[in-house]
Amino acid sequence: MAEQSMSVNEIINRLDEWFSKLPALPANWKETLVKITPWIALIFGILGVVFSLMAVGILTFLAPLVVLGGGVGVATGGPIAAVLWLVSSILLLMAYKGTKERKKSGWMLLFWSEVVSLASNIVFLSVGGIFWALVAFYLLFQIRSHYH
Repeated sequence: MAEQSMSVNEIINRLDEWFSKLPALPANWKETLVKITPWIALIFGILGVVFSLMAVGILTFLAPLVVLGGGVGVATGGPIAAVLWLVSSILLLMAYKGTKERKKSGWMLLFWSEVVSLASNIVFLSVGGIFWALVAFYLLFQIRSHYH
């Protein structure tokens, strides 16, 4: 049997269907969210890059000590999580201009940032992180129609 794969657009449309079944935000909330989204992306992108680079440096420096203490999984998992955080943060920074101009490309960068974040939270079993990622996806799909 041939394996069927879905395109990114098909996945996004499927997610849009799922999230559209949830209660919609009021129109004025959506508009406000669209107006502040570029600034949220910029602020969290900058903070994420700074702190993830600090985390990569600290965790890389401490990894040999953790391994000596028997924590091999922790020694590799921490830097991986920090790198994923960095990737997600860079995508947020890249989304700033597009979201400010209400371009679909800006929304897509926010989407991919959240995908990376969710993947990291799933891999590292962060229940709180998974919850907040789902909230972020809900908000993203609430404002999706504002980007062209």
